[in-house]
Amino acid sequence: MSNDTTLVLGATGKTGRRVAARLRLRGTQVRAASRSSRAHFDWSDPSGWGPVLQDISAVYVVPPSVPGPVHEFVARAEAAGVRRLVLLSGRGADTWGDSPFGLDMRSAEDAVRGSALEWTVLRASNFDQNFDEDLFHAPLVAGELALPAGSVPEPFVDIEDVADAAAAVLTEPGQHAGRTYELTGPRGVTFAEAVELISRASGLPITYRQVSPAEYSAALVEAGVGEDDAHHVAEMFVLMERGLLAEPTDGVETVLGRPPRAFAEYVVRAAGADAWRS
Repeated sequence: MSNDTTLVLGATGKTGRRVAARLRLRGTQVRAASRSSRAHFDWSDPSGWGPVLQDISAVYVVPPSVPGPVHEFVARAEAAGVRRLVLLSGRGADTWGDSPFGLDMRSAEDAVRGSALEWTVLRASNFDQNFDEDLFHAPLVAGELALPAGSVPEPFVDIEDVADAAAAVLTEPGQHAGRTYELTGPRGVTFAEAVELISRASGLPITYRQVSPAEYSAALVEAGVGEDDAHHVAEMFVLMERGLLAEPTDGVETVLGRPPRAFAEYVVRAAGADAWRS
């Protein structure tokens, strides 16, 4: 029989580690699982899923980067007695149309929605923390961020708000069943504006340069990113330039009862921690 333990997948990742910490503070039993955790979980090895699903009531799902595995995982979760699923996905996934970007997230959404379990989908915009914990960080430290993004703004969301929302949904059974929340920051910011804010707050001479998707993809490959992954990231910017995801939403406030954190607040915190100094 399932107990009240929550399984957090990707528990050493950007959102997973934050969600796990919040759940523990709320008094929730957590099984933190990843490829490097004691509770080992690997999307490419379904034979190892059984032990991490044993005696679990709810799961925070960070999908793999390929379509398909979440369908089998959901079936295994149902069979194991799991009652609820909370899936992290991408902002406006149902508006991506014929874009090759995000097939993994769309497949995961289909798997979760098609299950007999109580489910909630959290669709997040690009994280503020992509500027200090991800691909954008090294170029900023080097003094220039070159991306295929122009004048279309992005309502970046603070990953702390995403983790707060996930923890709230996971600990409030029944209140969010069958809901999809679009999580964004309070206003759109262009990448050029974002870099200017980072430069000003950090006191460092950092600039922004717009390049083509092909140039960006080639630069990622040169930096050691796989060709498929590089093309996938470049396609995200092509999708963003359509402008369908530029407007902020009230998703964070709906879930948490408070406004989302502003991008400038994140910049001040990160600059105060010397995030962009070499």
